[in-house]
Amino acid sequence: MTDQIGFKDHFSVRSDAYTRYRPSYPGELFSWLAGLARQHELAWDCGCGNGQAALGLVPYFERVIATDPSRQQIEHAQQHEGISYGVAPAEGSGIGGNSVDLVMVAQALHWFDFDRFYTEVRRVVRDGGVLAAVSYGPVSVDGVAGEVIDRFYYELIAPYWPAERHYVDEHYATIPFPFPEISAPAFAMEAEWDLEHLLGYFSTWSAVGEYEKRLGSSPLALIDKELRAAWGDPHRLRPISWPLALRVGTVALQT
Repeated sequence: MTDQIGFKDHFSVRSDAYTRYRPSYPGELFSWLAGLARQHELAWDCGCGNGQAALGLVPYFERVIATDPSRQQIEHAQQHEGISYGVAPAEGSGIGGNSVDLVMVAQALHWFDFDRFYTEVRRVVRDGGVLAAVSYGPVSVDGVAGEVIDRFYYELIAPYWPAERHYVDEHYATIPFPFPEISAPAFAMEAEWDLEHLLGYFSTWSAVGEYEKRLGSSPLALIDKELRAAWGDPHRLRPISWPLALRVGTVALQT
């Protein structure tokens, strides 16, 4: 498809871990989004990563196109006969014009060139179609373990997050969004993980990768002893959650 100019690749080298350790979006989210669409012929999962959102869209649309600028992410994506994967930037998808009923961007909008992406959205979406951008911030864990994790996120690796991360911390509220907005109900991702899975999830963070790149060691060593003491039995499953932030709007074609 189109070129990869300006693509900031923070995840390709960890695409296998991304597939294994990232949390899943709740089914209620996809049901609600599908209810907003006037038609259900085609959905586009833009910046699809390993295809989690694309899989969630499959039950509601005849076809799902899922694109990501990272070839490695696409190679590790979860396959399904209802999903067509492609390597392409958000700003130049290669999708036919006036054909998409719902565009979903899951934890990726903050990486895009906003103006160029919105131009592409207007090109591919049918009049009255829907754009939904979803993000999630720090993981929420109760007790002392949660306090250790918060310090890790907000203090120890804070200097290593890419500049665009501030949009996530601001719940996407500061991202320009030039479409009439639809108020969304509250959604959250929820899981029960053991300590190994949680540490694997941390390994997918772009700040962890940047720390390792600069300093040659893993920042997880900074909290390993303290977190293990707070967690207790490493095989114990603990409830974990991520509140979701949504920007959802109706796309009217320009005349």
